[in-house]
Amino acid sequence: MRWIVRVGIALAVLVSLGFGLMAVVPSERIAQAVSGQFEAMTGRKLEVLGEVKPRLWPSLGVTTGPVSIANADWAASDAPLFRAESLSIDVNLGALLGGDIRILGLTADQPEISLERDKDGRVNWDFAAGAAGPAGGVGAVPAPATGFTLDEGSITGGSIRFNDRQSGRMIALDDVNATLAIPDFSGPFTLTATALSGGQKVVLDLTGEVFSAFAMGRVVPVRINLSAGSAKLGFAGRGGYAPLAAEGALMADLADLPALGAFIGIGLERPGPGLGRDQLQVSGQLTLDGTGAAFLRGAEIVADSNRIKGDLDLTPGAARPRLKAQLAAGAITLGTGPDGGSGGGAAGGMQAESWPAGEVDVSALGLLDAEIAFTAPSVDLGVLKFGQTAALITVDRARAVIEIRGIEAYGGQISGDFVVNGRGGLSVGGRLTLAGMQTEPLLTDLVGWDRLVATGDADLEFLGVGNSVDAIMKSLQGQGALQLGKGELRGLDIAGMLRTLDPGYVGEGQKTIFNGMAGTFTIAKGVLSNTDLKLVAPYVTAAGEGEIGLGARTIDYRLRPTALAAADGTGGVMVPLLITGPWARLRFQLDLESVAREKMAAEAKAAAARLQEEARAAEAAAKADLEQRLQEELGIEVAPSEGMGDAAKRGAQQALEDKARKALDEVLGGN
Repeated sequence: MRWIVRVGIALAVLVSLGFGLMAVVPSERIAQAVSGQFEAMTGRKLEVLGEVKPRLWPSLGVTTGPVSIANADWAASDAPLFRAESLSIDVNLGALLGGDIRILGLTADQPEISLERDKDGRVNWDFAAGAAGPAGGVGAVPAPATGFTLDEGSITGGSIRFNDRQSGRMIALDDVNATLAIPDFSGPFTLTATALSGGQKVVLDLTGEVFSAFAMGRVVPVRINLSAGSAKLGFAGRGGYAPLAAEGALMADLADLPALGAFIGIGLERPGPGLGRDQLQVSGQLTLDGTGAAFLRGAEIVADSNRIKGDLDLTPGAARPRLKAQLAAGAITLGTGPDGGSGGGAAGGMQAESWPAGEVDVSALGLLDAEIAFTAPSVDLGVLKFGQTAALITVDRARAVIEIRGIEAYGGQISGDFVVNGRGGLSVGGRLTLAGMQTEPLLTDLVGWDRLVATGDADLEFLGVGNSVDAIMKSLQGQGALQLGKGELRGLDIAGMLRTLDPGYVGEGQKTIFNGMAGTFTIAKGVLSNTDLKLVAPYVTAAGEGEIGLGARTIDYRLRPTALAAADGTGGVMVPLLITGPWARLRFQLDLESVAREKMAAEAKAAAARLQEEARAAEAAAKADLEQRLQEELGIEVAPSEGMGDAAKRGAQQALEDKARKALDEVLGGN
């Protein structure tokens, strides 16, 4: 805005010079004089090509050929700052003769405006950097000695290009038509403009007070209405542009974010359900403090049926803006699953054949850093439903961390954190603790499975990498634990299966009541593995192990139940139950082959034991017979602590000793 005002002022001041010279010098000399004075006032070269033609009728004025204003010497673009096919200036002769400059018309035909900001923040429309003041000083552009008025200044068929190399944005406007009216130099002014941005129409309507102060960059009362496509921005209050400062009421209807994003040079997508797909409005008291910071107090955000109130601060950062907010919402509803299709119980759940494979776009995480404190009485995510919710959301370099300060859900509480990392791809992870959760409504909403009825606790740590839900689920890794209290497993009567050895105890009306269930698990490459499941029920106990394919949506699990023995000693039958197949078509079957194999193994073991017992009995009988013979024939009794061999040796030695004693007695007796 400043450069437009200064160019207009410079041209207006030079009009009097031009008319004073018209009578005595050729038009080429007029062009040279005007160019020289313009360069002295702004520091930029004004080049006027072709003939400068004076007009006396129907109003006093001049018309030029092609006109251009040089760009800054540091600008990356070779294009001039301003170029037009022609300029036409009409002035009021009576006012001019009286010493006032009253411009009746100032028209630029098909202008091309090339604006640029470099990485250091310099702007090519700042003429002060190369302009000399009255005393020859550099950097001061003096205000005109006299004021002026402009009945109508217009641009027709123009184009504007703004290359902001500091933020990486490019703004492109075509078919620009604008009208500026300044009836009183020290009074109100109006600016209306239309343009095309990315094929969408952009309309600007600005009214302000005290043009002389506004032209110098000061804050004055202003009212601005801007529309891009069907998006509309309105501001009423006070504002100025050098530096950009404002204070007043903001009302924004952001129903067409893609059109607004194209206008400001940022790629914006249409939000999802509950985030502003059908309605997105922002209102509040806006303050721009001149440093690039923006503050919105008493803000109200309406996104479809959701309403959020609070305060927001947006401040400049070294790499990206930073948003800090305190937000309190009413009941929040965000729609269905990740793609509006499979995933949750209401969108396919267990019956879905696969996870959504569409790419998940989280590029918006890189637009700014944030710290947002958020509370709501309820949050409906479409897949999951929460009660009272309090969370702190932080975003740092495209990585969002949701710190769950407390969520009421399904009769229990959720705590922990959830991370969405958009740095160089997408990954999600977290550490969650679920306490006192009711499994039936939770699993019904999550995967459309209502067969497990219990209340329990769970701990979960997980990490998944991929640009789609399908890729993330197939890459999951982590660990966790589950512990349930009393409950029932619907659609499956394990005790009935064991009692009758009939796998048909599946379906409506069948159930297994249990006193408790617990187990731990690990997750690797999208496969959950469990080896220590324990289930205790009034008539059956069970141990389980197997795998659940979280990515492939399959299950291969083996439950080893044992019917408890009755008082008369009957029962105690163990028949493994196999649960296999894709989630959409689970199969339950008794592993009778395993039972047969185990029975054969048990019978073989029993037969081996019988043979060993018979061998031991035969050995004992032979030993007893031998002992009897030793006693009868040799008169030897086998002591309990010695073997038969030792007893035989002892008997033989005793017999030998007896013979020797008898022989000795005979010899001695002969004497």
